[in-house]
Amino acid sequence: MEKSFDVIVIGGGHAGIEASYASSKLGKKTLLVTLNFKMVGNMPCNPHIGGSAKGVVVREIDALGGLMGIAADHRPIQIKMLNTGKGPAVQCLRSQQDKHIYPAFIQETLQKLDNLTVLEDEVSALLNDENHVYGVMTKGGLEIRAKAVILTGGTYLNSKIFRGREHFQGGPDGEKASIGLSDYLRGMGLSLIRLKTGTPPRLKKSTIDFSKAEIQLGSDDPLAFSYQTKHYTPLSEQLPCYLIYTTPYTHQLILDHLNESSVFDGSITGIGPRYCPSIESKIVRFKDKERHQLFLEPEYLDSESIYLQGFSTGLPIEVQEEMVHSLPGLEHAEILKYAYQIEYDAIYPTEFGASLECKRYSGLYAAGQVIGTSGYEEAGGLGLMAAINASLKIDGKEPFILKRNESYIGVMIDDLVTKGIDEPYRLLSSRAEYRLLLRHDNADARLSEYGHKIGLLSEERYEAYRNKKSRIEKAIDILTINIPSNKEKQKQLFESKGLEAPKVGYHEIELLRRPEFSYRELESLDEELEALHLDYDEVLSLETIVKFEGYLNKQRKEADRLMKAEEVTLPSDLDYLHMDGLRLEARQKLDKVRPLTLAQASRIPGVNPADLSILLLAIRKKAIGK
Repeated sequence: MEKSFDVIVIGGGHAGIEASYASSKLGKKTLLVTLNFKMVGNMPCNPHIGGSAKGVVVREIDALGGLMGIAADHRPIQIKMLNTGKGPAVQCLRSQQDKHIYPAFIQETLQKLDNLTVLEDEVSALLNDENHVYGVMTKGGLEIRAKAVILTGGTYLNSKIFRGREHFQGGPDGEKASIGLSDYLRGMGLSLIRLKTGTPPRLKKSTIDFSKAEIQLGSDDPLAFSYQTKHYTPLSEQLPCYLIYTTPYTHQLILDHLNESSVFDGSITGIGPRYCPSIESKIVRFKDKERHQLFLEPEYLDSESIYLQGFSTGLPIEVQEEMVHSLPGLEHAEILKYAYQIEYDAIYPTEFGASLECKRYSGLYAAGQVIGTSGYEEAGGLGLMAAINASLKIDGKEPFILKRNESYIGVMIDDLVTKGIDEPYRLLSSRAEYRLLLRHDNADARLSEYGHKIGLLSEERYEAYRNKKSRIEKAIDILTINIPSNKEKQKQLFESKGLEAPKVGYHEIELLRRPEFSYRELESLDEELEALHLDYDEVLSLETIVKFEGYLNKQRKEADRLMKAEEVTLPSDLDYLHMDGLRLEARQKLDKVRPLTLAQASRIPGVNPADLSILLLAIRKKAIGK
């Protein structure tokens, strides 16, 4: 075993995958230390990638040159666009994944990387001095040095499984917990927080009566997460999901056995995610709600296992049996795997800066659930950014910081390192104040330049993006200049929509701005547009640009105003604790976060406008003093 690397990644979950992939692709000699390589890319909870805001993150990972989108497109069980009845700001992809095929693709991809070495071992300590991390120590007795260490331990740190009154040390999906590293991190002076999450039962497909459920189909549109994907899974090859609801009897069963739930008996001290609670938490929190949605989702293309989404619980297995059998269509369902809750340690995210490097220890980066997030997609985005910044630092370059108006990844990192957490952090479209700028359709337009400049996005991928951009611009030029020449076809189009045909000629772009008309309809009236042969993705981007031009311009102006505050940088050596005029709370919060800009300082809970005025005055005095 070699004893020195550029980058060591601890953990093979979704953050560790992106970190290992990116640092290797950037030419860094990388070591991935994982408990079990066969579990790399495992999906211990839900069998899907994407969803609200999360689907946009996967597109962002892809636009920067990451792996998750490519893997998700390899062979989805089902894929669809969510929120199609709403505006483009909240539309996003979601796909069901085969929980054998997805990790197998990931593992095969990692094994082919030139600069990546995999070690099956457990990291028990870091090699560090007072302010610098320079390697790891494993339980196998190895001391391995590195220029950067990226901690992506997921939910394994000191993890514990709960099911009723049954509690035991263990990781997700029957894996071992990582014991010892948490105590070492505390000994370094880092703040840790106890968090928890859970997973629902898995059911045997052949024992379910699906006639009592509402079928939920995928889409036949050419949908993909990765911009390089050109082969799509047709609807005929996708498996359906199904929707059912809890019953009054389900609710009564849960209430009758509430004192037996590990979620309510006081045995779990960790804080759970508000947006993905256990079923017993839903019943207690929303007493007036007569029923709750549940989804039956296939976990594999060729297996009996069905995931009961929305039914996470900490109740004993005998109660779980009754609960499952109380649901429509599941009266005789066989449980293949019982639900459980898992509690684990995480490092408080304000210990890290916007580059995801630890403030106290240079060379230490972290990403994923180990710094308080939830979800595969959030972890993947953070792992990618941690590896990019670790690689840039090794090369002596400035860190890569995404702004809130540039990406959901930027919103997430800023939220984590500025505001901290009081529960596992989940990305939602409502967290982004400029979400109309951060759409599914334009992730490549926002981030491809960065990905290419960093060195992760290939010349071929970058050229494909430039060609797409050029084709959309050409189509907009044609729409702006041309008036439909075939008046008969135009008349038929208007009449098909119950509209009176215009007596004067309108430019095509004016027609496209109207909600009644689509690009494909106007394309049929114009040979120049037809000759461009825009694909599904290109049309989606073009229609959004044209139809929402006014709203987009308004958000860009608001974002520009924010950028002025972002340009006011705060010196790294400001002594907040002894700054005259600052309230005690503001002093403590500012000293803990150490914001990079005035705008970031304004987002720290407990810092008010008067405090910002004091900061501005301090900056001016410091500048005059120099």
